Amino acid sequence: MYVTPEQLVASNKANVEAMIGLAKTGFATLEKLSTLNLNATKAAFDDVMGTTSSLMGAKDAQEAANLSVSAAQPAIEKAVAYSRSVYEVATQSHAEITKYIEGQAAEFNKTVVAFLDQFAKNAPAGSDVAVAAMKSALAAANSAYDSMSKAAKQATELAEANFASATKEGKKAKAAA
Repeated sequence: MYVTPEQLVASNKANVEAMIGLAKTGFATLEKLSTLNLNATKAAFDDVMGTTSSLMGAKDAQEAANLSVSAAQPAIEKAVAYSRSVYEVATQSHAEITKYIEGQAAEFNKTVVAFLDQFAKNAPAGSDVAVAAMKSALAAANSAYDSMSKAAKQATELAEANFASATKEGKKAKAAA
């Protein structure tokens, strides 16, 4: 079986489109994180200016201490919200990249199987064992990939559950304080 120029062009086009898709995902993630960071920085600056103004108007040390303590809780809540937002952006980006990679892997597998089938049709007698071995190796690799994907998904779900639990406990601690 020979590879035609049209097949090479199609393969190269698909690879370029794949890289463009991944680059777009990366830039979209960068844009979201940049916006998030800019907004968080602006909000922190505004909070510091407001707290500073309040402290400048304090009549005594006790009032200044109370103002400092009262400013700390919203800062902690905002830090938790910021962390949650960063985590959500990272999770979305990871999901998009994973989906894309899985699609590419599936396409690659189809191409390899089609190549092996075509090769088997034109191969000399006795080469069916080699083709079967290649298909078996491909099946084993796919199985290993599926196992790793499931383990990664379980780890991600566990991390999400832990993050949600930590956030919930933080809110409980805030309510108790």
